[in-house]
Amino acid sequence: MQKLIIAEVLAITCMFAPAAWSQATTPARQTIRYFTTPLEKDPAREVEMVSITVPPGADNGFHRHSGDQWTAVQEGEVTFTIKGQPPVVLKAGDSNYVPRGAIHRQQNLSDKPARYIVMNIFDKGKPVAEPVPE
Repeated sequence: MQKLIIAEVLAITCMFAPAAWSQATTPARQTIRYFTTPLEKDPAREVEMVSITVPPGADNGFHRHSGDQWTAVQEGEVTFTIKGQPPVVLKAGDSNYVPRGAIHRQQNLSDKPARYIVMNIFDKGKPVAEPVPE
């Protein structure tokens, strides 16, 4: 009976350990929202400032926004792609502008974390991002 219990515990450990290890070794993307506030003179839109830290190898997939977005890279490298255009590598100190509705993504293709700040002016009450299939 004791051998059967030990075998079951070992089998369960082998089933769940790989998932636990992969989660422990792949850091999650971190987002810090500094503020979201109505746009002065246009309460139908909101201004938001966010800091995003992206671990090596991570990306946010192609998506679009219901407004404009400005990005400034603070640390590392971010590969920025507007769908249908060649990717552009943004390094610390670089910035870019994404117009309303542009299908785009940000990727960290390097082996070090990347950190960037984003300012958004989006339509109030709409989703922050709408995923778009690749």
